[in-house]
Amino acid sequence: MSLAFATERRLLAEDELDPIRRSHFPLLEGLPRAEVHDLLHWLRARRNRARDLMRDHRRSKRGKGSAAQPLPDADRGLAAKKQVFAGALRRVNARLDALLAEERRAANLARLRQALGRRQAAVPHHPAGGATPDAGTRPLPNRKARPTIHGARIGSASQSVRTAQARRDARG
Repeated sequence: MSLAFATERRLLAEDELDPIRRSHFPLLEGLPRAEVHDLLHWLRARRNRARDLMRDHRRSKRGKGSAAQPLPDADRGLAAKKQVFAGALRRVNARLDALLAEERRAANLARLRQALGRRQAAVPHHPAGGATPDAGTRPLPNRKARPTIHGARIGSASQSVRTAQARRDARG
């Protein structure tokens, strides 16, 4: 869940406010990649610091940390501050991902254009027609063995049908 900018302003110190302000939309879009990267490192360090302070405070409440007495509501303020840094970190990470994707798209497009240029500059390859370029393809002989039928069997099926029909006609 994102926090309103007025809430962020109330939770942060003056030196922390400018980087958080730069992590919001209109200013973040105008930042170059190097500044986005620096902002990302700063935000990550601040978020980690707030996380570590919260962990130490919880440990001291249980009596495991330093001998200092814990403040009663320190966790709530630190948690809200950590949430501010985490939201800013999410925005900056998304912007950095978009910048990197844009760079990858530009690099891929440049490589594709180079490949197209190489292909268009290449001499077309037209191989020779082979052994018979003018006559076309030669017919290949059929290598299957033709079935041989004995001469006495040729027409025997049709003759047997005729004979059977003549027998039926004679009966009736």
